[in-house]
Amino acid sequence: MDRLAFLIDCLKRENPRLADLEIPSGMNDRRDLFRALRNIRPPAPVSDVFLRLQDEELQAQLEEKGVVDVTAHNSILFGHKLAGIGCAVWRGDITRLRVDAIVNAANSQMLGCFHPLHRCIDNAIHSAAGVQLREECHRLMMAQGHDEPTGAAKITAAYNLPCRHVIHTVGPIIQNGIPTLGQQRQLASCYRSALALAHEHGCESIAFPLISSGAYGYPKEKAVQ
Repeated sequence: MDRLAFLIDCLKRENPRLADLEIPSGMNDRRDLFRALRNIRPPAPVSDVFLRLQDEELQAQLEEKGVVDVTAHNSILFGHKLAGIGCAVWRGDITRLRVDAIVNAANSQMLGCFHPLHRCIDNAIHSAAGVQLREECHRLMMAQGHDEPTGAAKITAAYNLPCRHVIHTVGPIIQNGIPTLGQQRQLASCYRSALALAHEHGCESIAFPLISSGAYGYPKEKAVQ
């Protein structure tokens, strides 16, 4: 049994409802299934063998995608220095970035996206990092004892991502496309909370997505400001 088939079989055996699930023959289909099964898996410990093989697989996928050093890459769309701080806008997959920290637009449960193969950034980051990230987030939330407030942030290890840390922050949900003053302040708090954690942990570089501007409905133009 090859690596992906073994990993999928381990995840199937955790859930009796998946007993009849067939493992596809194609590499891409196997990778999609492996990701989907990890997306729906609740936080729980796994064996050392599973972790070793999962990490090998995710590192192989990262090598195929390629790691991007934003400070040197020619895909930077805009860059300048402000008060000695380098700033850049880069369009691409945040899970490829070699920086000290990337920021995840999380939900209030802070456990990642449970919708299989969903295209949100929360799903992408947890999928590329591995099952360890959901488990660490679960431990943090159990210790906290309540959902994460909007505008607050948590920091974790990055596991199989090329960055050092992931900073998870919960943005405001805009129902009608018009953020209130309070929601504007919550969004600003997301950035401030993430920057404070980055500074506390000695990060010299950080990559932000456009928080709340996807499914959470914050207007992109206003979110950029």
